[in-house]
Parts: sequence; C-alpha cells; structure tokens
Amino acid sequence: MTTSPSVVAVVGGRVVPVSAAPIEDGTVLVVDGRIAAVGTDVAVPAEARIVDATGRWVLPGFVEAHGHVGLHEEGEGPAGNDTNEMVRPDTAAVRAIDAVNIEDEGFRDALAGGVTSVVVKPGSGNPIGGQSVALKTWGGRTVDEQVIRAAVSVKSALGENPKRVYGERKQLPSTRLGTALVIREAFTKAQHYRAARAAAADKGEPFASDLGLEVLARVLDGELYWDQHTHRHDDIATALRLADEFGYKLVINHGTEGHKLADVLAERDVPVIFGPMFTSRSKVELRDRAIENLAALAAAGVRVAITTDHPVVPINFLVHQATLAVKEGLPVQTALEALTTNPASFLGLDDRVGALEVGRDGDVVVWSGDPLDVASRAEHVLIEGRTVYTWDAAAHRGVVVERFPPR
Repeated sequence: MTTSPSVVAVVGGRVVPVSAAPIEDGTVLVVDGRIAAVGTDVAVPAEARIVDATGRWVLPGFVEAHGHVGLHEEGEGPAGNDTNEMVRPDTAAVRAIDAVNIEDEGFRDALAGGVTSVVVKPGSGNPIGGQSVALKTWGGRTVDEQVIRAAVSVKSALGENPKRVYGERKQLPSTRLGTALVIREAFTKAQHYRAARAAAADKGEPFASDLGLEVLARVLDGELYWDQHTHRHDDIATALRLADEFGYKLVINHGTEGHKLADVLAERDVPVIFGPMFTSRSKVELRDRAIENLAALAAAGVRVAITTDHPVVPINFLVHQATLAVKEGLPVQTALEALTTNPASFLGLDDRVGALEVGRDGDVVVWSGDPLDVASRAEHVLIEGRTVYTWDAAAHRGVVVERFPPR
C-alpha cells in the first residue's frame, strides 16, 4: 500500500478499539500510516490534520473475511467473473490476485460500509480452488498497491458445489466421497513432494518444482490457512477429519450448520467465517441455515467472523448482518469482534488490521452513531491515515477520493 508521510488525529468521538474498552471523547493519532496513540491524553502535533468526530463513533475498519470483490465483478456478466477455474478439480496454483479488478464497484461499496480490508478468494466450484489475497479496499493504482498479504490461504470446497460442477460432466468428483478423495490424494502427493524436495536439497541435487504441490506444501507447513467451504454438518465433519489427517490450519467458511458441531469446533479451536445470512435457501445444504446459528456457535466458544460472500450479499451490508445477528442473540461485543479482531486474528492479519491499537494500520472509520444501528452510516473512512471516503450530507451521497499517487 503506498502512503505519504502524514499525521492525522481523529478527535472527540466515542472511540471503540474493539480489543479494549470504549473511550469517551477519545483521540486516535495516526502517523505515517500507522496508529501511534489511542486514548484521552494524546499529544496531538501542531501539524496534524484534524478529523472532528464529536458526537460520532470511531471504530477500526471492518474486515470482510471471505469475498469475491474484484474477482466476480458486479454488473459485468461473464466478462467480469473470474471466480472459478473449473477445468480440473485441483487448481491450487491459481492466485486470486491475478484476476482482481480494483475498478469493480464493489470496492466503492465496501468503503460506504466501513470495510477497509477484504480477503478475496477463488470460488467454490473446485475441491481445491486456489490462493486468496488480502487487500485494502482502496488506494492503489493496481491491485499490487493494495495488498496486505499476497497469499493468505487456499480455498477448498466440500458439499454440493463441486459434485454438481463435475457430476454434470460425469467425471471425478461427482459425489461427496469423490470430493474428499481429490483433496486427500492432493495432500498425499504434497507430502511425498515435500519429502523428495528435502532429500534433494540435502544431497545438493536439482529438483523439478510443481506450482500446485508447492502451494499445498505451504499449507502443510502452516504458512497458509485452509479455507474450507462447507455448510452441512456432515461436510464439516469431513473437513475436521481431513485436517486431522494432514495437520493443516483449518478455517470453516460458511458453516451454516456449524451449530450442530459447535462443541467440537470450540474444543479444537477451529474458527468459523459465518454467512452469508441474507440469501434464500437456494440449495439443499442451506435448508437449516438460520441467523441464530451464529449466536449458538459463539455461545459454545467458537471464534466467529461474518461474511457477505460478496457479491452474494453486497459487501456494504456486512455490518447489517452483524446487526441482525445481535437481534438473534449474538452479544454486541462478539458481533464487533466478528467484523474486526476475529477475522484479522485467524487469518493472520492482526499485525496490520482489525483493531485500533498502536502499531496497526491507521484504518479508521467515523460513524454517525452506533454502527450496529441500521440508521448509522460511515461518514469518514481512512486507510493508512489517508481519507478515502466521506459522506456529503448536503448532496446525500458518498464521495470516494482519487486513487493515491505513487510514493
């Protein structure tokens, strides 16, 4: 992300760091793109640009933990949809970053919803779909200038999607057991590949690399998370079984029947990125989907995040899903954590984003009021201390700034 030296102070608001107690009449000081101070007794340098948050709420930018913004563009039809490379079941080597169009309108919508970070993932058509990328939602001239982490996880899918895609072609996998086989065979090959690579290195011999197996070896080494698309409880059980076999870091994505195994997920500390919540029950594996299932997961001790699965649900509705989850029993603090600290933590981004803490990026959003009140709106959005969005009350519209110039 390109930034220029700057000092910005957001003053006078109700500061909600999320990772700490709210601060009345607080100040968030951002210096050169990073948070330098948070509190009531903050020395504001004379050269600081002041953002007056009096009577407002000040929160960290939200983190969308599972979306396809820029990868599945809105209003572009097939020409703008690069979500799935469905030519073979295992496409671990493909990278979402190579198909993200930062001019997708979804990025502007993200700002209006206070979302400053998004993990963009390949789709769920393949048992092994490819590598995700964590991005800021505005600022660069190219996607590379918005990268937080170039590779965060590998997307994988169980359940109806891959069996439908490949079953229609009458090829493997056309069943749930076939999908598990594809994943199991791929990781077995990766284990052998990793051992052979190490042996060649010990002997100083050349070794022919394989892009897909290199990626899976990184999963086995714990460098990349395994993002498992799964809805039904039996598919979640399969996800746990596979993770036990190969020892990778599992994150359940969707988990709409996760409440049926909530105690198991909590005991194993397997986090769940829950949602989307506004969709219809469009397929059999969604028939037990319910917003209150998220509250049940959290009550059992499962770490949870919330997703729109954009563009399934517009990304600016991320916060509204949290509001409805509170209505159905999710504690307010947990709802805020599900939008910020939790996804940042269990996707390895918490050194950069997810809370108003000293040392993290200056991604700060000034809300007109409590963001969980549907009448509140994001009025001022900063990414790394740079203003990227403001609400023009007179014109009743949001204003997005021009993209940042190069460093």
